[in-house]
Amino acid sequence: MNNNESYWKANVTLMMSLLVIWFLVSFGCGILFVEYLNQFRLFGFKLGFWFSQQGSIYVFVILIFVYVWGMNKLDKRYGVDEDE
Repeated sequence: MNNNESYWKANVTLMMSLLVIWFLVSFGCGILFVEYLNQFRLFGFKLGFWFSQQGSIYVFVILIFVYVWGMNKLDKRYGVDEDE
């Protein structure tokens, strides 16, 4: 594979892994596993309710920072970073 194809494959792999995490947290914890998670409490709220209202948003923001960090790392590895 040439350098561009390797870079694109690594980019898509990073995006897909982060999207899977986001799906599991937002849809899984907020809808599918809500009954199981509701037996636990976080800050006085049932954990399933907390994930559907707040947790998925927090995880999404964290994933944005992880994506930026991961892309900067990929850019440096493949020599397409912005040298300042």
